[in-house]
Amino acid sequence: MSEPSALPLFASAADPGPSFADLLRRVSPHQLPGAGITQPSTLEVPHGTTVVAIRYAGGVIMAGDRRATAGYMIASRRIEKVFPADDFSGVSIAGAAGPAIEMVKLFQVQLEHYEKVQGDVLSLEGKANQLGQLVRANLPAAMQGFAVVPLFAGFDTARERGRVFSYDVTGGRYEELDFQAQGSGSVHARNWIKAGWSEGLDADATIALAIASLFAAADEDVATGGPDLVRRIFPTVAIIDAEGYRALTDDDVETRSQALLQGAERGGRES
Repeated sequence: MSEPSALPLFASAADPGPSFADLLRRVSPHQLPGAGITQPSTLEVPHGTTVVAIRYAGGVIMAGDRRATAGYMIASRRIEKVFPADDFSGVSIAGAAGPAIEMVKLFQVQLEHYEKVQGDVLSLEGKANQLGQLVRANLPAAMQGFAVVPLFAGFDTARERGRVFSYDVTGGRYEELDFQAQGSGSVHARNWIKAGWSEGLDADATIALAIASLFAAADEDVATGGPDLVRRIFPTVAIIDAEGYRALTDDDVETRSQALLQGAERGGRES
């Protein structure tokens, strides 16, 4: 019977503490985002496109289309771009799909690792800072064409409200007052949200606004996937509120999407 591998030990001055990223940096640096990428990519790497996060009275709605593109090709029609970070927060991805999904996995482990080591949960702002550090660690890869630009949002249990954070490729973290979008169709989605958002929106109205903004982006941006009635492909939508993170079922999103499409068709006929 082989001996189990020993856990790494550190001198007190070199202890990475509750940071799982720092632990990887010491024992397995090749696992970090962007590690080993030193030359510009000549590959057509799949990219996730449009994601949105919208604050409402009781929390935050996050949503993303399902298309990934590689150059002028559709790389995937069913990619997931919205993920739980922990019980009360979520992260959505735009940019190079592979590195982005790996960053999300590392972020999820980082939050769980911190809680186990410290015996406490990070504040929402602390979680946002942790994700910013991972985005910053990916900067060498971003310079070579593997940029990752996530959105982070959650329900702040201390303030009892939803909060939205965006990032740039250098890891800069910016809190948004009400909503934000990322990805190739983000300008069109953001303009649609700006026209329809108000402080008093409830969850259902905000979900409808998020779905409509993605449909609007798909009308203007070829890389953003619109509703696919034949394949039954619709956006991914998640609610984050005082009850925690929960994703809407495909059937629920389809019903809401169909209602929006039927409303658009009626509006077109009446005009």
